[in-house]
Amino acid sequence: MGDKEEFDEGEIEYTSYAGEHHLPLIMSLVDQELSEPYSIFTYRYFVYLWPQLCFLAFHKGKCIGTVVCKMGEHRQSYRGYIAMLVVIKPYRGRGLATELVTRSIKVMMESGCEEVTLEAEVSNKGALALYGRLGFIKAKRLHHYYLNGMDAFRLKLLFPRPHVPQMVSEEQTEPEHEIFPRPRD
Repeated sequence: MGDKEEFDEGEIEYTSYAGEHHLPLIMSLVDQELSEPYSIFTYRYFVYLWPQLCFLAFHKGKCIGTVVCKMGEHRQSYRGYIAMLVVIKPYRGRGLATELVTRSIKVMMESGCEEVTLEAEVSNKGALALYGRLGFIKAKRLHHYYLNGMDAFRLKLLFPRPHVPQMVSEEQTEPEHEIFPRPRD
């Protein structure tokens, strides 16, 4: 089979979290691929409160990728947060992670989020490149963020604020003083 799994894009099925039967699939992927251990309570926190922000990718019935997110008030803004993203190694580099993240970001935008944040290990070049292509910027470095002692970058994606045209009253159209005075005769 080699390092990469052979498949056509049309063979990949994407689905939203659809209940308890998806939970072991998500847990298995995250536990085998990410450096941080999570308890079942962490998974349930995300998938029960924000099932619309959790997506899974399947190839021929096998779960090969997932994204787990949340959204809510943070300081004076409403923001999304990408907690976990996994695509198993034989399927990486083929756009699956981009598709999973894009689906969750779309729901966040439609729900009124102003930004999306996440943390990525500074050594995770693949993740940093993926999020960079999607428009995320490095907001800060978090020293010794992970249990393994590694640093993380906090990444942010800011959504453009919609321009709301302002009504201009007649008084506002007449300048109170001229910035460039007209020459006098």
